[in-house]
Amino acid sequence: MTLPPHATDARVVVYSREGCHLCEAAEQTVAEVVAGSGDDWVRVDIDGDPQLRERFSEQVPVTFVDGRQHDFWRVDPARLRAALDRR
Repeated sequence: MTLPPHATDARVVVYSREGCHLCEAAEQTVAEVVAGSGDDWVRVDIDGDPQLRERFSEQVPVTFVDGRQHDFWRVDPARLRAALDRR
């Protein structure tokens, strides 16, 4: 799978969908962690792309760091900080 063009510059990508309470919590956690690290993140709505919807529908939110899948369903702030510290 290739990342959408707008997602390639961000270190963290959160694949999510509207109306998903786990997605909202994950996005808030990611925003807080990257605010402290100075990194960028982007949200990608899987429902706008049939391939993403098929791949991630049952796992959202899905978090990628540096192009690799990091977590799904929940974001652990300490794990995310550690992943961002590994450059």
